[in-house]
Amino acid sequence: MTDAQDTASDTALRTTGGAPSDDDVPAHGLPIPLLEPREGIPPVVATEDALAEVIAAFAAGSGPVAVDAERASGYRYGQRAYLVQLRREGAGTALIDPVGCPDLSGLGEALAGAEWILHAATQDLPCLRDIGMVPTRLFDTELAGRLAGFPRVGLGAMVESVLGYALEKGHSAVDWSTRPLPEPWLRYAALDVELLVDLRDELEEELERQGKLEWALQEFDAIASAPPPPPRKDPWRRTSGMHKVRRRRQMAVVRELWTARDRVAQRRDVSPGKVLSDAAIVEAALALPPNVGALSALPGFGQRMGRRQLEQWQAAVDRAKALPDAELPQPGQPVAGPPPPRAWADKDPAAAARLSAARAAVSALAEELNLPQENLITPDTVRRVCWEPPSPADPETVAAVLAGHGARPWQVELVTPLLVGALAAKA
Repeated sequence: MTDAQDTASDTALRTTGGAPSDDDVPAHGLPIPLLEPREGIPPVVATEDALAEVIAAFAAGSGPVAVDAERASGYRYGQRAYLVQLRREGAGTALIDPVGCPDLSGLGEALAGAEWILHAATQDLPCLRDIGMVPTRLFDTELAGRLAGFPRVGLGAMVESVLGYALEKGHSAVDWSTRPLPEPWLRYAALDVELLVDLRDELEEELERQGKLEWALQEFDAIASAPPPPPRKDPWRRTSGMHKVRRRRQMAVVRELWTARDRVAQRRDVSPGKVLSDAAIVEAALALPPNVGALSALPGFGQRMGRRQLEQWQAAVDRAKALPDAELPQPGQPVAGPPPPRAWADKDPAAAARLSAARAAVSALAEELNLPQENLITPDTVRRVCWEPPSPADPETVAAVLAGHGARPWQVELVTPLLVGALAAKA
């Protein structure tokens, strides 16, 4: 039994820092509302001179640095950062406007040797990378909470459970591209990094107590060293409601409308959904309207849409209708890897038996360790190993396959015995 298994089985060791249930009240008593940053709301840094002062202050600071970023998802095109918040011992809190200071590579270099603390790091790292901020070491408080078995891992829930403070929750989904930013929003932003260092320290202690700290460090290293994801192929296929579109000509309409909408959204710097909804695109694809009049009668195209806009969308429909059959999109993308699990019983009953055994074993161990199954091993990895098992399916070959799929050493150690057993299952 590993240290983590031993700890997970000893419920007497559970503390407030050790994944309380949703109904537990923190040991600190009722949560204390956190209303103001310790040093007040700092001025927004929007000039190169002010940025230089921040860089010097944070370079001279000590210990890890808390980092957060605010985007304008649903309002603006893309996922760029519109505010970056930082806090470090000896430097205090800084709020930086990436519109006024679009290149933060100097700040990133000044903090290169420090551990960065982020909550849900994979959400913020892409927009931070775009402005020159790339950590070499990080601590993800959300992921730490998952590994420690917390039932709720949002920042507010964890700050309340672990530290006994209640964060304001009202401004997470506002339009952060607004200028000037209202004072209540800035207060909210500053408070988001106010307690990240304290939260990180408590979580590190809890992970150590559960025997999971090394697991977390391997996970953090994997996030920090991961390359940027490649551009998504055929992003138009992810249009909401695409499952209703069956014919290739209709798919071509979706592709043309999606592409036209994306160009308009990028030019206007607004969210594509504010230009034309996914539902409207699908309606046009299903109807194949012959002219602007027919298009304007469809849901999503009438009401306040002007003639010029309607002509723009009808032109996209007409382009799709005029394509030769050879240029129409195929019904589905070529799928790398195994088919959907629901088809396994018919295609390969033995593989279906292996998958069933593997899922049951992974689920049982995840429950024993008090962590989500997908953090123990990704479902995609389990499917791939069960669909095309190595030969022979012994511990060495299975461990090598898991590592080849990106599993970290701690996952390989724990999951290999489970899969070796599951791969012997018979239909």
